[in-house]
Amino acid sequence: MRIENEGEDVSAPPKHLVFAYYVTGHGFGHATRVVEVARHLILAGHDVHLVSAAPDFVYTTEIQSPRLHIRKVLLDCGAVQADALTVDRLASLEKYHDTAVVPRKSILKTEVEWLNSIKADLVVSDVVPVACRAAADAGIRCVCVTNFSWDFIYADYVLAAGHHHRSIVWQLNFWSKIMQIAEDYSHAEFLIRLPGYCPMPAFRDVIDVPLVVRRLHKSRKEVRKELGVEEDVKLLILNFGGQPSGLKLKEDHLPPGWKCLVCGASDKDELPAGFMKLARDAYTPDLIAASDCMLGKIGYGTASEALAYKLPFVFVRRDYFNEEPFLRNLLEFYQCGVEMIRRDLLTGHWKPYIDRAMSLKPCYTGGVNGGEVAARILQDAAVGKNSVSDKLSGARRLRDAIVLGYQLQRMPGRDPDLCVPEWYANAQSELGRRSGSPTLGADGGFENSVSLYTEEFEILHGDLHDLHDTKSFLSSLAELAGEFEKNVTHHAREYKAATAFFNWEEEIFVARAPGRLDVMGGIADYSGSLVLQMPIKEACHVALQKNHPSNHRLWKHAQARQQDKGQGPTPVLQIVSFGAELGNRGPTFDMDLSDFMDGDTPISYEKAQNYFSRDPSQKWAAYVAGTILVLMTELGVRFENSISMLVSSAVPEGKGVSSSASVEVASMSAVAAAHGLDISPRDLALLCQKVENHVVGAPCGVMDQMASACGEANKLLAMVCQPAEVLGLVDIPGHIRFWGIDSGIRHSVGGADYGSVRIGAFMGREMIKSSASETLSHSQSSNDMTNSGDLDSSSSELIGAEANMEYLCNLSPHRYEASYANVLPESIPGESFLERFGNHCDPVTVIDPKSSYAVRAAARHPIYENFRVKAFKALLTSAPSEDQLTALGELIYQCHYSYNACGLGSDGTDRIVELVQEMQHSKLSGSEDAALYGAKITGGGSGGTVCVIGRNSMKSSQQILEIQQRYKKATGYMPFLFEGSSPGAGKFGYLKVRLRPSLK
Repeated sequence: MRIENEGEDVSAPPKHLVFAYYVTGHGFGHATRVVEVARHLILAGHDVHLVSAAPDFVYTTEIQSPRLHIRKVLLDCGAVQADALTVDRLASLEKYHDTAVVPRKSILKTEVEWLNSIKADLVVSDVVPVACRAAADAGIRCVCVTNFSWDFIYADYVLAAGHHHRSIVWQLNFWSKIMQIAEDYSHAEFLIRLPGYCPMPAFRDVIDVPLVVRRLHKSRKEVRKELGVEEDVKLLILNFGGQPSGLKLKEDHLPPGWKCLVCGASDKDELPAGFMKLARDAYTPDLIAASDCMLGKIGYGTASEALAYKLPFVFVRRDYFNEEPFLRNLLEFYQCGVEMIRRDLLTGHWKPYIDRAMSLKPCYTGGVNGGEVAARILQDAAVGKNSVSDKLSGARRLRDAIVLGYQLQRMPGRDPDLCVPEWYANAQSELGRRSGSPTLGADGGFENSVSLYTEEFEILHGDLHDLHDTKSFLSSLAELAGEFEKNVTHHAREYKAATAFFNWEEEIFVARAPGRLDVMGGIADYSGSLVLQMPIKEACHVALQKNHPSNHRLWKHAQARQQDKGQGPTPVLQIVSFGAELGNRGPTFDMDLSDFMDGDTPISYEKAQNYFSRDPSQKWAAYVAGTILVLMTELGVRFENSISMLVSSAVPEGKGVSSSASVEVASMSAVAAAHGLDISPRDLALLCQKVENHVVGAPCGVMDQMASACGEANKLLAMVCQPAEVLGLVDIPGHIRFWGIDSGIRHSVGGADYGSVRIGAFMGREMIKSSASETLSHSQSSNDMTNSGDLDSSSSELIGAEANMEYLCNLSPHRYEASYANVLPESIPGESFLERFGNHCDPVTVIDPKSSYAVRAAARHPIYENFRVKAFKALLTSAPSEDQLTALGELIYQCHYSYNACGLGSDGTDRIVELVQEMQHSKLSGSEDAALYGAKITGGGSGGTVCVIGRNSMKSSQQILEIQQRYKKATGYMPFLFEGSSPGAGKFGYLKVRLRPSLK
């Protein structure tokens, strides 16, 4: 039900009412909107008891009444912020546990007693979960008023924190807390939902109201007079939600003639000329309405007041707060918001953003009396009236549940019949562009939009390989060209940015690179093992165009940056990443290509890594832009033209299927194609590994990039990683099939576990080499004294090779067991190793002297894994039989448990492997053949995806689906399923396309 703008005041019911209003401890935004609702309840003659940890002045500045009662209690903590722009997800979960979970029993007891003591008629929550449960326990009705709920926010934090806490027990513990939050919310009678809302399926019924905005006390003229600011002076308000911005402000940050009001500045801050410090209790709505532009972070308070007072808002995104994309799209939909990248905020490059904001025409025309409307609904609820339409509530809950699943599982596709506001749909629609999956029409066939690519683009070079995702990507490009001509404004920022930066009359180069499923080999790649990798169906596409700097379509802030430098057009790199919005990272990135130069030579990789690490929301750009620096450094390429790149990936992140490698390979393939660089797929993969190792700073081996670059559909790439020698392609027999099942525990190659195991393996190699050298030296010394050495010439040659061993996998298992297994310690402190051996000779990891490293298991794994992979490869070519499948499965199982011995397992991946084993061994009769035969953790381990081998049959597919359902039942998470294969970047080549004249 939606209640629109209504002008009548809240009239008092026959009796006086008492409201207990709980306010979350997250920021001032909740408290400021509560003020407006409470004010109208008090005007109607009721008492309002606020339960809040916010400073009293937030409430008393607006309400001076004996009917307002403030009780200072903190019952939840919201999101813990490391600074004004960064949420600490793990700390947020831990603080919530300490604040609301541990003392839950005593909280409920205290709150029930207090609610009964004040004789509350209604409990209102914004949006404290336990308040809803306390109300239920006290037998009092409860209503929530909010635009987001904590189950939605915290759910993503648990997924993101998975690689820090590998135990699924830990994750399940927090999932249970999230389910407890949702269960608490379900005790609310209904939800009063504010604009800019997130998915909130926990609530049974919903009423939508207009914006809740605090009223103005003074006119613009009065405020400016008090501030001593003339009417013709442009005024910026710097507003980070009452928090200190932490910025080092300078006078030249402001455009000429502007002044700036600074909210939240500490008493110790000395501000430069043009900046004015505001009192901590200054009434922000009056100041916002008296300003010409606002600069700050997005929160409900800043967003709603910018919309209500039609004030252009230059915002900087907050890392890891999932309310933000919905508010951001609300602002952009009503032409009220301009995003500033954090780099420009910190360096004071504000002018182009402020200029852009001043050109906007904010057009929000909805109601701004949400406080009054909400108060009237709450009053009715307190006396037993039901304001909710039962007819619509079920559909609304279904809509939210679908969108929530869509958001958390990062999967494309939304029911077209669901009616959602356009600004809300924009917060999610771009995710669908990441996927190459076709859209099914009503008749069960594919929608014809993707079949129009041949009509839209002239293909000047290359072959589509009948790949549906590539056809869909080309159709998306054509849509961008069409939207550019129409000058459409109501789209997500990444979409609008992409429409404007291609010159649609010129050629565009398109490259494609898939992710990969690690069938065998995994982390043994960095020790020189044979690996077997299958390119998956999901892939990354990159569209690239190069233009002379004078013809390049630059974004306005990039134009201003060049003008500020007092130089003519110079080469610029601009990147748009589709799907970034939902991950809450910056969707665009730009830089002057001269930033990659230090005089006449490229900057060091270390400087580049620091460059991309400055802004967490744009660190992703290192995977794309890093390909250009590596080409400059390793091949001496110089880029004289500007470059525009559109990146659209359907390879899910954090699932251990090489999403980063697919982006790197697709990006470098596109750059190479556009600039006429003839680079073999193998060499391109090695260059991309340098991007990840040296520019991104992740210590991966080369198999991911090799699989993405050199793989072929429905074949396993066989490669010896010394460093990257392709042995050939192994056909997957027709009776065998591989699947990938995601555990939901986020995998990260850059995680501490992967790095420490890699260090342990390299330590083990150095210890084995040292032991072999000592043996050889002792033998030679004995030979000199007695003329009869302990070793014959062949043994001496063997040990000599081991003393100079470059790759650990060149040591056979029997030699390891015979001579070195007892030499390696279980673990060794970093300091002790460095003192004795000096260095572990790994160019991409660093030993921490204060840490201890497991050595024996880490070194043993690649030695035995190399043997297992060789056996696996040989078995694939043997005659089909039950014994063949059983042996292949056994090798895969052994690999899995070897990962666990290294410390790279996880409870989630173990659970999937156990489910496969249960399926394998639960045969109805002893003669019935199994359908599934083995499963293993993949890639860097510590979560991610499990590879499963089975018969290529309907039964095995049914069992895979059953495993999905059983895993969901046990954990609450529905695993993403990888099935199918596609060609690598080398096989795909590249496309050179030009928009047909009719569409230009």
